[in-house]
Amino acid sequence: MQISSNYSMNGVPYENRRRQKDIPQFSTERAKQENKSINPYMEDTDFNKKAFDMIGPNAPQEVKDAWMEAAKEVNANGMGITKNGMLSHISQMMVQRLNKQMKGESNVDNIDILGNTTESAIQATKQALYNLDHPLEYVPKSIGVQRTCMKEREFYVAFLERLEKL
Repeated sequence: MQISSNYSMNGVPYENRRRQKDIPQFSTERAKQENKSINPYMEDTDFNKKAFDMIGPNAPQEVKDAWMEAAKEVNANGMGITKNGMLSHISQMMVQRLNKQMKGESNVDNIDILGNTTESAIQATKQALYNLDHPLEYVPKSIGVQRTCMKEREFYVAFLERLEKL
């Protein structure tokens, strides 16, 4: 019995496999899907602005400008919301927001963390940075979560630098 060397391990001739180069592979299609927004109706939504609106509805315009500049520079925001609107992790500002909500200090739709002055925004950012650097208890984190926490810290530092210049 003679075995042809023209066949690959899965039984498909090599010539046919070469002709199928234009057939999309699962991994490339999946990567394309991940780059798209989860909700096609929100493709043009600025999630950095949306994240700011969640915690700083009463903050002055210069605080908002500092937030947007820092988010653009670092490519992350203080709420852990990604470009496609997904939550990458629970950020320290999200924790502050949830704590206020649990204590009943604000209504659910308007939870103001940054306050209405530059000084209150500086204080909230310093608190988030401190909480990030000094966790109450050690919780093991995956490499991915560690990276997002480093990005979160980088954002807080950039945001704080801008706030202190105001």
